[in-house]
Amino acid sequence: SPAQKLVFNRVNGKRPQVLLHQVSSPEECYTLAHEENVRFIYEAWQQVEQQLDGSQSGDSACGPVQYVEKTPNPGLKNFVPIDLEEWWAQQFLAKIENCS
Repeated sequence: SPAQKLVFNRVNGKRPQVLLHQVSSPEECYTLAHEENVRFIYEAWQQVEQQLDGSQSGDSACGPVQYVEKTPNPGLKNFVPIDLEEWWAQQFLAKIENCS
């Protein structure tokens, strides 16, 4: 059977607010400005994705245009993008294992 994947479900597709006192290690201390910037970028990107989905289904005549390279770089033919959700899940589990 395939390996189980840890999935973090978000309420309404948004990240939960991280409070400063919940962060356990000093290297992960985020300022409120950082959290605000991350939230702004996340919400803006969600809007872009919705507009892209709408333009692909013919709903919108104008909006963002997705770039597609006409001649792919041969050096990137074996490139595999990282699954950030999986990476964060592994980091989370490693911290739990190290704390116990």
